[in-house]
Amino acid sequence: MPVPSTNRKKTKKSRQSPKSPLLARNAENGAPVPAPHGKHFLSDKVGHFTESVIREMTRQALLHNAVNLAQGFPDFPAPAEIKQAAQQAVAADVNQYAITWGAKNLRNAIARQVGVWQRITVDPEKEITVCCGSTEAMISTLLAVCNAGDEVVIFEPFYENYGPDSVLSGAKPKFVKIRPPAADGGEWTFDEKELRRAFDKNTKAIVLNTPNNPTGKVFTRSELELIRDLCVEFDVLAITDEIYEHILYEGTEHISMVSLDGMRERTVTINGMSKTYSVTGWRVGWAVAPEKITNAIRKVHDFLTVGAPAPLQEAGAAALSMPTEYYAKLAEGYRVRRDHLMPALTAAGFQCFRPRGAYYVMTDISAFGFKDDVSFAKYLVQEIGVACVPGSSFYRDPRDGAKQVRFAFCKKPETLDEAARRLAKLAR
Repeated sequence: MPVPSTNRKKTKKSRQSPKSPLLARNAENGAPVPAPHGKHFLSDKVGHFTESVIREMTRQALLHNAVNLAQGFPDFPAPAEIKQAAQQAVAADVNQYAITWGAKNLRNAIARQVGVWQRITVDPEKEITVCCGSTEAMISTLLAVCNAGDEVVIFEPFYENYGPDSVLSGAKPKFVKIRPPAADGGEWTFDEKELRRAFDKNTKAIVLNTPNNPTGKVFTRSELELIRDLCVEFDVLAITDEIYEHILYEGTEHISMVSLDGMRERTVTINGMSKTYSVTGWRVGWAVAPEKITNAIRKVHDFLTVGAPAPLQEAGAAALSMPTEYYAKLAEGYRVRRDHLMPALTAAGFQCFRPRGAYYVMTDISAFGFKDDVSFAKYLVQEIGVACVPGSSFYRDPRDGAKQVRFAFCKKPETLDEAARRLAKLAR
């Protein structure tokens, strides 16, 4: 409501309009008087998700001086030759913008390795977009392909970004459960009928993460072929997050969806440097897609982040030239770490679900008698000194993860030893 002026002689310029209350001025100091019913300034989208629980648990670990087995980043050095390549690029003044969709050396290296690993031919000029990490590659892709009213199928438990990414892109996420095995040694499985019910005329895409975070599940060829058949039948795009493709155990095979018959023109393959080369802070990832989809992804990426760090892209080209034995050593190193942590978890009272890939282990906490995963995770970080991730953060309905927590084992042996020492207090 307008505030009456003490000056009876008003000019036309100073006269207030009752239809524009934000123009009202305080009679004493002339300051603007806010409208009594101001606009709601926040997007409705942000009400559908919270901040990252994983990153919050890292902050809690720092606050309580806890061993951080929550966030999936290594606490050991990245390969020396990759760091040297980055240093050399900075020293050579590769410090300005790279081509928006990726430095040529890196795109060429990605195309070469896709040919080696997925056995398909990719045009580095027309089918590759380098982004600020695979996380940006995912949101750029969803923003590029989704319209309001589209539906995106997501397996749950899921990496926590997928749901918010779908909402931010204007799409509606539809979740299909992956169920844990009854005991250690079994596989995480999904119901084929439930998956089929998730597909309809509004389905635009399915997001597939294999090897999977948080479960460690590696989707089999028969499972991927089932998903392929549904994508073809319902004319759906597959968006695959394959960031853990080289971290596999017991001879498990990673099969890329794009390599299956009928999927070359309906798959976006997302990957990056973070996990394979232990450089999660470098933020260099990429999306490989057919030319038409790539053009759309590049448009979004350009206005979202412009480009990934130029010197680190040059280091990425060097990383993708690592010898074959590097990848075998990487997987074996993580198998040793997995087999280091899991006995300590079991001895402390956790039921562990053995991962076939990636570097996380999901556990059941029923034996501890806590009302839910959040209260248990709070107790664990504050009283025991070990940080984990509450299982509910990986589900649409928090109740589905109320008896689960996730641990990351991408840590030095001494870090895992200290975690085991602290976790032993749970069994006393």
